[in-house]
Order: sequence, then C-alpha cells, then structure tokens
Amino acid sequence: MAIETLQLRVRQITNEAEGINTFEFVDPDGKELPEFTAGSHIDVHIPGDFLRQYSLCNDPRERHRYVVGVLNDPNSTGGSRSMHENVRAGDLITASHPRNNFPVRDEAKHHLLLAGGIGVTPMMAMIERLQTMGANFTMHYCTKSEEQTAFRGRLADLAAEGRIINHYDGGDPSKGLDIPGLLKEHAEGTHLYYCGPTGFMLATKDGSAHWPSETVHFEYFAPVVAEKPAAADGVELGDAEFQVTISSSGATYNIPADKSIVDVLRENGIDVDTSCEAGTCGTCKTHYLEGEPDHNDFVLTDAEQKEWVMICCARSNSENIVLDL
Repeated sequence: MAIETLQLRVRQITNEAEGINTFEFVDPDGKELPEFTAGSHIDVHIPGDFLRQYSLCNDPRERHRYVVGVLNDPNSTGGSRSMHENVRAGDLITASHPRNNFPVRDEAKHHLLLAGGIGVTPMMAMIERLQTMGANFTMHYCTKSEEQTAFRGRLADLAAEGRIINHYDGGDPSKGLDIPGLLKEHAEGTHLYYCGPTGFMLATKDGSAHWPSETVHFEYFAPVVAEKPAAADGVELGDAEFQVTISSSGATYNIPADKSIVDVLRENGIDVDTSCEAGTCGTCKTHYLEGEPDHNDFVLTDAEQKEWVMICCARSNSENIVLDL
C-alpha cells in the first residue's frame, strides 16, 4: 500500500530561535487536514530531492494546519538547509499523512518529558495534549543558550509555574541537566519521553536503563551508529547472508551482506514503502511469522519486536525470516 500524500501550501514561516524556523502548512483549498495525535510526524518532500521526517508541534485538536519546527543544521546532509533556504511562504509542498511512533500514554500518573534542542518539537504537541487532559507533567528542556531555545513565548507561563525547566549548558553537556541524577529513582506511574541529539539520547537511555521498559518512550531523529557484537567466529552478528520468505507466495530470496531486505524485495518486483531507510520512522514496519530478526531499529519496543520488523535495516540471527506479505 502506497504512502498517502497531501499537497499543502506553506502559509507562514516564523523564526522561533537562533537557527530554528517553524513552517505552517495548510490545505490549498482551505479544507480540514487529516487528524493527528501528539507525537506524530509527517514526511516532507523538500527541494533538492530530499525527504525528511518532522514532528508536528501544534495542538492536535487543530485540523486547519500542520506546524513543524526545523533546525538549520550545518552538519546535516542538506535537507534542513534546503528547508530554510528554498522553501518560501506560498509554496506548495508534498507531505505524507501523519504517523505516530511516539504517542502519549494516557495511563501515566505523571509524564516526564526530556527535550534536547530541536527534540522539543514533538513535546510541544504532547504538552497541548497533556494540558487538554488535565494531566500531571514536567518538561526539562536542554539547549545551549536562551537564544537557541525555541518556543520561549509559548512556554513562558508553564516555565513560571515550574512545569517547564530550562537548562542552558553553553555547549558543554556537563554543565547542563544532570540526567543520571534526575532519572536515578523511578516513581511508580511515571512515564518518561525523550527526544534530542545523539549524545542526549544515549545519556538518557543509559540513565533510564533501570526503569520499567513499558514506561520509557523515545524518538530518534537520526540513526545511531553502533558496533555490532562479534560472533565466536569473528563475523559480526547479522552481517551474514540470510533468507526471507514471503508467506503469501512462498517465494524465498537470499539477502546478501551488502543489501537490505527492502533492496532485494524491490529487485524482485515487490513494492515496499520506505522513508528514512535508517530505522527511525516506522514506515516499513512489517509483521513476521517465523525467524529471529536482528532488529537494528529505533522505533519498535521489546514487545513489538516479537511480532514486527523494520525491513529497511533489520538483519537476521536465524537462517530465514518469514514475512507476512
């Protein structure tokens, strides 16, 4: 099934902080947009043949617009730079329907949000949702400086109430939020949500390792390159050739070390929707029936990995994986 797309008009671009703009998208004919939930993102087609995922940061109750926040990152591969330099108010852009891999858990007694830099964007929609629910929440917002802190006006009242705590580290994380200290104790009923750059994500992952897994939720906006453990014969686990079987047809394909499952399926005429192809967006999530995937993604929970696999990045620890396709 192809990813559904929308034609949207850029209604307004607003500077929110140093290097950060928000882009407001609306239907060109003034129609309502498909609804979304807090934590959702959309895929945006950007001039220069870029496709990037951006979290929606406006109130989920709004049906007349989508708003995304984009950091003009000089170290990026060009997508964010093109958004800032080539997209103008009045332009038409193509975007996907919203998808959510990072939802708010309504059952939580307290919601603890940790945002690093531009990782605040999904938190903005979450805050709107939590306020609508009358839920108990706190957000720690980590940036280099006040000038690089987006949405200050929007968050000012909550900051005055102590529900938003800003941390400025001047570019030295050791002078910012004490993440291990904050997460040392887990209070029953508290759920953690975090999003930010790689170092921030790894620190929060380590700091929350002792929390119950069902209470920890996160979203990466860039893949983390991690070294795979080596097998006894010195070959990295998951890098050996394996097979994939399609349950509906019985067809079996060899997946060599230098190609992904998606690559091989496409070579054999099987159309697969993907977006990031790095295990961060959830587009290629596929149900599997047999086998032991080596998952390598940043989306699936431990429970989900027992039934689902991200075929853009997964390898295999078994000889064969049977996909429910």
